[in-house]
Amino acid sequence: MYGFIALTLGVFYALFVRGTHDRWVAAGFFVWVSTFNILTISVFWSLMADTFSRTQAKRLFGVVAAGGTLGTVAGPAITTLLVKGVGTNALLLISAGGFLLTAWLVRLLEREKQRLRALGEGQETTLDRPLAGHPFDGFSLLFTSRYLLLLSLFLLLMTWISTIIYFQLGDLISHAFASRDARTQAYALIDLVVNVAAFFLQLFGTGRIVRRYGVTTGLLLNPSIMVIAFLAIVFSPVLLVLASMQVLRRVAEYAVAKPTREMLFTIVDQASKYKAKNVIDTVVYRFGDVSAAWFSAAVLPYGVGDWPSSASSSPRSGSRSPWPWGDATSTSGVATSWAPGG
Repeated sequence: MYGFIALTLGVFYALFVRGTHDRWVAAGFFVWVSTFNILTISVFWSLMADTFSRTQAKRLFGVVAAGGTLGTVAGPAITTLLVKGVGTNALLLISAGGFLLTAWLVRLLEREKQRLRALGEGQETTLDRPLAGHPFDGFSLLFTSRYLLLLSLFLLLMTWISTIIYFQLGDLISHAFASRDARTQAYALIDLVVNVAAFFLQLFGTGRIVRRYGVTTGLLLNPSIMVIAFLAIVFSPVLLVLASMQVLRRVAEYAVAKPTREMLFTIVDQASKYKAKNVIDTVVYRFGDVSAAWFSAAVLPYGVGDWPSSASSSPRSGSRSPWPWGDATSTSGVATSWAPGG
């Protein structure tokens, strides 16, 4: 799969180098990247769940997730360093090379799975044969398993809540900061704090938390934080409170909830790991993301953005900046991207 993605990036590189400004090519590239971005991550975690036992997953999945967090920092940094020297189009070839390297690493992981299986460790399944059935088996496996249905419902609810919080935070930031640069810096600062905190917690804390308190505690941590967050927002619907709760929620999501949720797939059959899991990670997740965005768009005019306590913290009203470090955020900004529900 990773080799195929590398090939498609080469095709898009050729199309862009030709100088075509066809918006359909650009749209196709955007849709394709958005699609395989979710799918590749889902398939990777399927392989992890199909390689390591539940006990091994408790110890290792936090460290594995830390590698993903480090990638979210290294990717933009590499792009920033190279884009002026090689150009945007050449970055596609560099990305294709990265996918080829990933394909080689996956082969090494498959050999490690065989080694663990020979030692009587890890999962007893094999990758020597293709999975039987058709591409839509994931849906039938999902709807015939109470366990998988509960997993998908959990993800759906968490996605709904996360996306709604994201839009509410965006509304408050748009009210609190008049300039685009200041808003960009606010988002960048939140992302920086989240990524750094999540990385160190994944690296040094996730395994210890799950092994000591169990998978159930890991799953309940994020919903508990959300309950506290919404109660805090009800009594104090200002930017600083919502931003702080969003940082805490995302750190708990990336560092504990996500690795813990992946551990749940170590006990299902192989077909469910590669088929039903991909349906949950892509179809269910995207449905929750989009439906929550529609809901937020419908209720946002009546949300926290119009509450008096929110407005009173806005620089536009002539009051003090909502951030504890004053108006420094309005001086400069850095480019960042933050997906809804993340």
